[in-house]
This record gives sequence, C-alpha cells and structure tokens, in this order.
Amino acid sequence: MRIPRSIEPLVRDGLVDKVIRSLKSGKEATVYMVLSEGEVRCAKVYKDADKRSFHQQAQYQEGRKVRNSRRARAMAKRTRYGRREQEAAWQSAEVDALFRLSAAGVRVPKPYGCVEGVLLMELIVDDHGDVAPRLNDLELTAAQARAYHGMLIAQIVRMLCAGLIHGDLSEYNVLVGSDGPVIIDLPQAVDAAGNNNACRMLERDVDNLTSYFSHSAPELGGTDYGKEIWALYESGALHPQIELTGRFERSATPADVTSVLQEIEAVREEADKRRRDRATSMIEIDG
Repeated sequence: MRIPRSIEPLVRDGLVDKVIRSLKSGKEATVYMVLSEGEVRCAKVYKDADKRSFHQQAQYQEGRKVRNSRRARAMAKRTRYGRREQEAAWQSAEVDALFRLSAAGVRVPKPYGCVEGVLLMELIVDDHGDVAPRLNDLELTAAQARAYHGMLIAQIVRMLCAGLIHGDLSEYNVLVGSDGPVIIDLPQAVDAAGNNNACRMLERDVDNLTSYFSHSAPELGGTDYGKEIWALYESGALHPQIELTGRFERSATPADVTSVLQEIEAVREEADKRRRDRATSMIEIDG
C-alpha cells in the first residue's frame, strides 16, 4: 500500500522497510502493519488533538511530572506551544508506560520506540499467526471467561505494583493472542500514587471487565476485586503473586470524627504556641 506521510520519516531512516496494510483506525490513532528490521510489527500513528474524540485528558494527566518549567507553564496556559507540548507528552506517556509495564512483566505489546509521533511495537497474533482479535469480538465459554478474567485481574495487579493504572480498560482494548489476553491502548495510563482519581479509575477498569465476563460466567458479577486490590495497595500489602478472594469487607465501625477533630485542634494549638514562643524570644533578643 501507499506509505502514509506520517510514516515516511521512519522509512527514510530505515526503521520501516514496508507498510503492509492498515489494521484499524480508532479515536486516538491509526495502526498499520509494517515490516521493520525483518519482523512484522505495528506502527501506531497518533491523530492530531483536534481530530481526536478523547477529550478528558486532564483527569488522566494529573500527577504526571513535567521537568521543564517553561513547558509546564505553556501547557497550563494552553498556548500554541503548550498545546503542542501537551500532545507530545500525551503520546510519550504511552511509550513510557509500555516500556515500564513490559519490564514489569505485564502482558502488553513490546515497544521498540517512538519516532516523530509514530510508535513501533510488537504485533500480537493468534494461534494461527493471524492478527489477534479484540476481546469483544469473541464468543466465550464460561470456562474461557473465568480464565481470561483471572488473567486480566492478575495483570491489573501487576500494573498497579508498577505504579500504573490503565484508566480506560475494557473488552475493546484487550487483544487475545496465542498466549492469552494482552492489554493495549495506554496513552491515558494513570499514575497511581499521584492522581486523585486513581482509586475510582482502578475500580472502573475492574468493573468494566467483570461486567463483560459475567455475561458468559454470571458468578463473576458477585465479585469485588477492585476495592480489594485498592485496599491492599493502600496498606502496602499488594504484590504480583498475591492471591485475591474477590471479596471486600467494608468496615462497619463508624469514623470517630470527634477524636480526629480533637487531634487537629491539638496540633493547631501546638503550632500557635511555637509561634508565640518564637515571637517572645525575638522580643527578648531585640530588648
């Protein structure tokens, strides 16, 4: 097929030998099958911000660090330069997440690099060597649903142990390869420790998958893995090999608001006393 303009720089640099065909065009990007370094891989070409339909970037980007202060100010002011830099940061977030998660053993496509807005990564294939289908394209037996659900919950745990949450996980961004489910589409990956929406997004990811798999295995609908995983994460007890129960016991003990307020007041009084003591000391010195 004709080489898309966005991939031409990779062809000139010898990173892509041939564009075989288009695989899909989604809200974020168009994905092509390419020949690269003698292997069939994917080339993900990100769409311009004004051509994309994903408009809720702010809640996902909270907690992401921007090292360059000029860039951070421009992004906050939404200047032309700032919008361009924000778009670059949005794209690099997926690249960073893929490298980070791949190193942590999470089942994601292996990344090879990102050049001028084009991400080169592994092509996920099925048992026959064909392009792997998306999860939502399959008819699952109850046994398959239970198995895939368990695999993906384990991957969500491993992702969280690596400090990330997918943030938009569902049956539409999971491929089923020859070795099972593979998680894709990560430009909105959430920093678990730095984002105030992290807990809600983790639970939503889990609930989306549970809802989908429960159509084939109804007993999964009674599980509560999201809250269980987050509670273990907050307590510092979460690790990749942990055995989950799918149950979460909410505390029936009411919060002791009075004691908390008393502690806050005690801290405030202590701080006021220290300020008064410092002021008195300065007066005595001046005298």
